[in-house]
Amino acid sequence: MKTIRRMIYREVLAAVGFVTLGFLALFFFFDLVEELRWVGQSPAGGYQLPQALLFVALTIPSHLYELLPITVLIGTIFVMARLAQSSEFTILRTSGLGPWRALHTLLALGAAFVVLTFAMGDYVAPLSDRAAQLVKARYQGRLTTGATGAWLKERQDAHSFSVNVRAIGPDGGMLGVRIFEFDAQGQLVSRTQAASAQFGPNNVWTLHQAQRNVFHLQQAREGKPARVESLQAPQLDWPTHISADMVAAAVLKPDRMATIDLFQFIRHLDANQQSAQRYEIEFWRKVFYPLSCLVMVVLALPFAYLHFRSGSITGYVFGGVMAGISFFLLNNVFGFVGTLQNWSPWMAAAVPGFIYSLLSLGAFGWLVLRR
Repeated sequence: MKTIRRMIYREVLAAVGFVTLGFLALFFFFDLVEELRWVGQSPAGGYQLPQALLFVALTIPSHLYELLPITVLIGTIFVMARLAQSSEFTILRTSGLGPWRALHTLLALGAAFVVLTFAMGDYVAPLSDRAAQLVKARYQGRLTTGATGAWLKERQDAHSFSVNVRAIGPDGGMLGVRIFEFDAQGQLVSRTQAASAQFGPNNVWTLHQAQRNVFHLQQAREGKPARVESLQAPQLDWPTHISADMVAAAVLKPDRMATIDLFQFIRHLDANQQSAQRYEIEFWRKVFYPLSCLVMVVLALPFAYLHFRSGSITGYVFGGVMAGISFFLLNNVFGFVGTLQNWSPWMAAAVPGFIYSLLSLGAFGWLVLRR
């Protein structure tokens, strides 16, 4: 059995690696064409072809994370169909490779792909994507989202703060920072504005070229003239629990974050009575997505029990491509629909995998066990 497992693992790994390499090359080409429009367009002219190539190369781990379940399905279908076409799988069956042992063999291989997908999505892809965004920010000047940048909220004791960060600078710091402080009654207490800010140790932001206005409205309620106290400082420290990952999550896409960072950001939003539906769905997608590799290998196993001796296996591989693409599309559609319809986050993330699990188990039961 060790020899049989070694042969199947070798064939599947080679096929999955070849398919993955082909898809990554295709995405690399498309991304490079997309980035060429920004070459030479930065104010300083520093974003040239080498920087565009570096940026596109750093996005490869993110594409690999998204593609792994699809390429696992396509590569495994190709190997199973080829073994059936050459009658090798029939010989393996007569050698003692029963349906349940074959399923166990593929599930063990699928578990290895689960670990690889999780490692890519939680460790390699977030780091490489952050490095890619810093490359673009360094050579294009800044990185922002929308017209006003990112907005965050934090509560400290009885006061609440609304923070606006217009962009992330080339050095990874923040540009155009505005901090609005409100008291327990919702009255504006102070407004702080800084040209730039850096993330300091011990949960402290260092604001550069800061201007702080303190509004003394209590005096107006007591019948005295209200006044505004102004303060300008080249450097001002502001204690906060808003971390660099939280700012990056507000500026960048949530699917670029690690699972633990998403969980911490969701807790921060909940503590400040902010909507976390989008991030909760993305969190559960990060949990369930690697497990789809197990579903894909089970879905590919019945192709080994299709009895044909001649003809091309192109149609079966094409069916695998369509199944993989449909899973990817269904996974994204349920994420958007779950956000719009306010579904339970774990359900919106788990339904695509559950549907394909039923399909794979149904195909296994009909083509393998019953026939």
